[in-house]
Amino acid sequence: MKIIRHPTDMQRWALEQRRAGASVGFVPTMGYLHEGHLSLVRLARARAEQLVVSVFVNPTQFAPNEDFTKYPRDWRRDERLCREAGADVLFAPRAEEMYAHDASVSVLEARLSAGLCGVSRPGHFAGVCTVVAKLFNLVLPTVAVFGEKDAQQLRIIQRMVRDLNFPVELVACPIVREADGLAMSSRNARLTPEERAQATCLRRALDAVEHAFARGERDADALRKIARGAIERAPLARIDYIELVDDESLDPVVLIEQPTLCALAVNFPSARLIDNTVLRP
Repeated sequence: MKIIRHPTDMQRWALEQRRAGASVGFVPTMGYLHEGHLSLVRLARARAEQLVVSVFVNPTQFAPNEDFTKYPRDWRRDERLCREAGADVLFAPRAEEMYAHDASVSVLEARLSAGLCGVSRPGHFAGVCTVVAKLFNLVLPTVAVFGEKDAQQLRIIQRMVRDLNFPVELVACPIVREADGLAMSSRNARLTPEERAQATCLRRALDAVEHAFARGERDADALRKIARGAIERAPLARIDYIELVDDESLDPVVLIEQPTLCALAVNFPSARLIDNTVLRP
């Protein structure tokens, strides 16, 4: 496995692959890899001749009051896992090399980012879109794999690729969960034992919504109330949002008549967690 640190070197390698006619799979990550990330890596590995994994904790998607400095990092473990998973390149740039000191251009998405996490994390998706666009320009992937846990992010990246004509196929990978149902996340490592035990309330809330939906409930407010009840039984959980939105447009829905994303964001003292499910009539 080749380790590339500088963006110019990454783009040079990518251009060599393009000239050779090789397909390139890409998995962008912020590191502290877990089985959820590795499921993306395996999917990309199966779809391309060359595989690039990036590890870059992107500062521009963190607000000043967020957890950039506390975001978990373990470079040696990430390197080992990428090597074992069959990555050809591990791209790990430094922030000062990704962003010029006077950088003044960013990529803004104006509609899908307006709700959900966009409300409580202003500027977050501008940082996400900008860094993903930069990574696409450096890695020049044929196919890029993203996880469905970050549902809003996935749909925003899909829209960016469509609207800006990036020549890359996006593949969505299902959520990978712990044995007790908690969606795998690097932020889980920051939870205290008590918080970790209570964090399963997100999956219990989604289970309750899915069961009510299967029994015929179609009213979004009723389903939201069911989810709220499940989360509020966890004393340390503080609800950021519980939303039911159109699975494509992310517009709020009143009655579920088309595929609908039920998305949750819950704050614990040590970490903010998200999860989701799609309800399909």
